[in-house]
Order: sequence, then C-alpha cells, then structure tokens
Amino acid sequence: MRGVRAVVDRILAGLCIVIFTALVVIVGWQVFTREVVNYSAPWTEEAARYTFVVLALVAAAYVFSERGHIAVEMLVEKLPERGQLVAGLVIETIVIAFTLFTFVWGGWRISQNAWEQSLSTLPVTVGQVYLVMPIAGVLIVFYSLYYVLGILSGAEKPTPEFDADAEAI
Repeated sequence: MRGVRAVVDRILAGLCIVIFTALVVIVGWQVFTREVVNYSAPWTEEAARYTFVVLALVAAAYVFSERGHIAVEMLVEKLPERGQLVAGLVIETIVIAFTLFTFVWGGWRISQNAWEQSLSTLPVTVGQVYLVMPIAGVLIVFYSLYYVLGILSGAEKPTPEFDADAEAI
C-alpha cells in the first residue's frame, strides 16, 4: 500500500504544479490583456475561478497524504498511549464519514445536477468541473484508510508529527 500511496502522491504533486502553473498563466494573461491591450479576454475570469477551485480540492487531497490538515493535537497527546490510539482511529473514522458524505456523495450529486449547465466562456459544463469534488473525496478517504491501517499496525502515530522547524505561511 505504501507503493501505491507514493505513486498517488507523485501524481497529485505533479497535478498541483500543473494546475498552479495554468492558474498563473491565466491570471497573467488576464492582467496583460486588460492593462496592456486594453481588452480583457472574457474567458480568463471564469477560467481562473474554476482553476483555483480545482487546485484547492486537489491540493486538499495532497495535504491529507502528508497529514498536514488542521488538527488539534494537544488534547490527544495528553491521553495515555491506548487513548491516543483510540482517538486517532475515531478521528480518522470521522474524517472518512464526513468525506464520504460531503465530498463523494454530495460532490457526485452536485456534479450530476449541474452536468448540463454550461459555462458561459469555457467549453466544459459546471458538472464536469464539479467532478473534482468526488475525486478529491475518494483520494482523501484513501489516505485516511491508509492511516487507519498504519495506526492499527503501529507504523503510524495516532496524531500527525509536529514539525517544529516548519515555517508558517
């Protein structure tokens, strides 16, 4: 499973780089056409908006691979080792349930509902853009299941490692 995770990590990291680069190019083109040519390309605003949404969801899935999501660890770390194990499993179970309900099921429903709704300046539908939500949800569930198995086998700690050298953004 570690090998599969490493491949998915590399794919997600690459996707984030490509999507972010596309976002920079789109916004750069928008600024150039507006300020230099005095004509803003009509598709750039909509493309930038939806590219940013896709980037946020793909990046959220990637952050889960690193256990970099928001977590309040100080309470769990005060528990005895067995309590930490149980708390870690409960937290991952809640993440899985929430993600299955909101991202996978809800994202699939909203994608279906908006499948025929066209975007005014882009050759895709809103439903096609919204497909990223259930895809990101499946990836988040994959990572949570990976950590559940890791916690149960002892390969992973119940809470994410705190990096004291990490810098705040």
